[in-house]
Amino acid sequence: MLARVFACALVGLEGVIVEVEVDTANGLPKMVIVGLPDVAVQESRERVQSAIRNSGLVYPRKKVTVNLAPAAVRKEGPSYDLPIALGVLIATEQISQDEFNDSLIIGELSLDGSVRHVSGILPMAALARQEGYKRVIVPQEDAREAALIPGLEVVPVPSLDALYAHATGGVPLQPQDSIKIEDLTPIVQTDFKEIKGQEHVKRALEVAAAGGHNVLMIGPPGAGKTLLARALPAIMPHMSIDEALDVTRIYSIADQLPADIPLIRTRPFRAPHHTISQAGLVGGGNWPRPGEISLAHRGVLFLDELPEFGHRVLEVLRQPIEDKVVTISRAQGSLTFPANFMLVAAMNPCPCGYYGDPLKACTCSLSQVTTYQKRISGPLLDRIDIHIQVPRVDYQKLSSDHLGESSSVVQARVENARESQRRRFIGDGLPFADMIHCNADMHPAEIRIFCKLDTAGENLMRSAMSQLQLSARSYHRVLKLSRTIADLAGSDEIAPNHLAEALQYRPRMEIV
Repeated sequence: MLARVFACALVGLEGVIVEVEVDTANGLPKMVIVGLPDVAVQESRERVQSAIRNSGLVYPRKKVTVNLAPAAVRKEGPSYDLPIALGVLIATEQISQDEFNDSLIIGELSLDGSVRHVSGILPMAALARQEGYKRVIVPQEDAREAALIPGLEVVPVPSLDALYAHATGGVPLQPQDSIKIEDLTPIVQTDFKEIKGQEHVKRALEVAAAGGHNVLMIGPPGAGKTLLARALPAIMPHMSIDEALDVTRIYSIADQLPADIPLIRTRPFRAPHHTISQAGLVGGGNWPRPGEISLAHRGVLFLDELPEFGHRVLEVLRQPIEDKVVTISRAQGSLTFPANFMLVAAMNPCPCGYYGDPLKACTCSLSQVTTYQKRISGPLLDRIDIHIQVPRVDYQKLSSDHLGESSSVVQARVENARESQRRRFIGDGLPFADMIHCNADMHPAEIRIFCKLDTAGENLMRSAMSQLQLSARSYHRVLKLSRTIADLAGSDEIAPNHLAEALQYRPRMEIV
C-alpha cells in the first residue's frame, strides 16, 4: 500500500513542502530512503524502526521505500522522522490516511518513540498556513512557537504512541492555545541611568539609535565601552510584530531560540569573540546557515577589541553594511540572509590601551600604535558614521548617587525621531519606501530630497570636505547623520548646528 503525508524542508530562511511517500512491498526487510537525503535523514531508518516497535506498534517485515519529493531539494536534519513513521503506519493500515490529508507533520523521534524538538518550526508553520494546510503536528516543546502563526491549528505531540491513540479514536491530543504576541513582554536590559558619566557618549548612542547609524568607540580599558554598547538595545525603538517574527524566524532556523521564549521581542545583541571565523560571522558551511550578522538582524552587532579581529573577517562586513543582506554562494546554489544590523565597535587606542590617557603612561612605541590602528582598513572606517572618544570616568562621577536619564526616557525621544522618519519616507511615495526603515537606509536619491542644506550649511560642508578630506561615501553619511540629529531636535530642516554636531563624529584623518 502507498501512503502519502506532508513534511517541510528549509532552504535558507524559506520553507518548501516535502511530500513523504511510503510504499511497502514483498522482499527482504529493509528501508530505502530516496530524494536527496543527508546523513541525518538516512539515519531515520533506525530511529523510525525502533520507535515504532518500542511504542507497541507493528513494523512491517517487508521492503519499505520512502521517497521525499521534490527530489531536487536537499533534505537535511531529523525532522522527517515523525512523518516517515506515520507513513509506515498508514502504509501498513494501522492508521487511516484521511486523518492527515490536510496536516503538515514535523518531528524527530527518540528510540523509545518520544518526539523531540526540531529547529525551524516558525517558518515551517508559516508555510503551512500559506499553502492552505489546516493544522501542523509538531513536537510538544515546539508548539508555542508554531502557535504564533494565526489561523492554524497546532497539535503538540509528546510521543508516537500518543499520536497513534489520537488518530485511532483513543485519547485525543488537545490543540495548543493561540498565543497573543502583544502579551509577550520584552526582557529588561541594562539601563542607561546606571551608567555614570560619559554623557557625550550617551548622546552619540542616542543619535545612532534614532537613525540606525554605525558607531566606533575608542578609549582606554575600563572606560565603560562594553557597558554602553550593552545598554544600546534598551534605547532602540520597540520591535514591530513583523520585525519580531522576522528575527524569531532566523533564531528558529539557527536553533538558538530559547525554549521558554517563543517570540523574540527584544532587539538582538550579538557580541562574537574576536577569534570568530569568517563563516561564523557572515554565515556559511557546506549548506549555508545564518551567521552572527544575520542573528543581529534588526539589532546590534558588537565587535569588542575591533583590531583583534582577522583582517579578512572584518573586510567581509563591508558589503552587508551597505546592502543589509548577505549572499552566500555554493556549488549547489546561492542563499541570501538578512543582515540589517547596527554595527557597534569598540577598541583601545593602542596595544597597551593607554595612548593619550592623561593619567597612565602608554608603553607602546609610535610604530606599534600606528600598526595597531592600521589593522582596520580605511574603507571599513568610512562605513562607520559615528567615531567617539570614551575617556576614563573620574572618581566623583563614579561615587556619585546621581542617576542619569533612564533608558525609557531616551527611548521615547528615539521613537519620536523614528516616527518622523517613517512619515517622511511613506508620505513621499518613494519607490523603495518599504525598504527604508531609518535614515541610515537612505540612498543617494533620498539624501538629495531629504538632506538639503541652507547657504550656511553648504559653506560649512564645503569647508569640512576640504579639511577632513571626506570621501563621497563620508559626505553622504554626514548628511544622513545630520538629518537624524535634526529629527531628534524636531526640526524639518537641517540647521548648521545639526551639521556641525554630525561633523564632530567624523575621525580627524588618523586616530594617532
